[in-house]
Amino acid sequence: MIHIDDATLLGYLKDDAPYGDLTSRTLDLKGVPARMTFAARGPMVVCGIEEAARLLALIGCEVQKACASGDRLPEAGPVLEATGPGEAVLVGWKVAQMLVEWTSGVATAARRLTDAARAANPEIIVACTRKAIPGTHLLSAKAVLAGGATLHRTGLSDTVLLFPEHRALGAAPDVLAGQIERLKAACPERSVVVEVKTVEEALVAADSGADVLQLEKFPPDKVAGLTAALMASKPVRIAAAGGVTAANAEAYARSGAAILVTSAPYYAKPCDVQVSITRH
Repeated sequence: MIHIDDATLLGYLKDDAPYGDLTSRTLDLKGVPARMTFAARGPMVVCGIEEAARLLALIGCEVQKACASGDRLPEAGPVLEATGPGEAVLVGWKVAQMLVEWTSGVATAARRLTDAARAANPEIIVACTRKAIPGTHLLSAKAVLAGGATLHRTGLSDTVLLFPEHRALGAAPDVLAGQIERLKAACPERSVVVEVKTVEEALVAADSGADVLQLEKFPPDKVAGLTAALMASKPVRIAAAGGVTAANAEAYARSGAAILVTSAPYYAKPCDVQVSITRH
């Protein structure tokens, strides 16, 4: 469970309305009872409902949720209802709406990609990278998990991934083998993932003891060829990365890769959520 704390949620609101809603305050809507309903305009994987509900509750609304993050809505339908003072409803409106629309867009894209990959290989892992838009990492992580994907890395601190850029700064000779050996000795509980950009680099990394080969921008046919070449001789897992989308996920899943690494869901179009506000 990924928890977004109250201070963060109120920070989203402060960013939009640091001094409240001038229009609502001037119209003296504080004492006017209001009802706000959120409804999906079409099929989607829901996300951000808990955060939207909590935000609205923090500013004085009573909220009823019609679904939860991770639920698949097969068609248009209600997702949330809030009642409370008109000024509170109006000041929370757009922030709550965007929380649901944006995170549901990411979750829906993650589900679409995961479904496409698992149609070819039910065991494949779809892992979303740490390359979420800065400031959105917690919500992005919640959204891809709601969509059925997993997290590739949550940051630089939790996993070992040896990039070509690390090797470029290493001391010769045998930079790759030496760095892998050092990482295995210092981080024995971690898998050593090595990113490679050519078949030749992949073969050298496999011979040098890499646990996982992350193939950067290999087309599916090259992934398949390398997987077949290594299958019998090297106990190494293959991760296909760079350019993996819902359109090509099935082809990559058929290539023999065990993991698909992608950032694509983070840049999905938000889902369309209709908001209606009436006097209660």
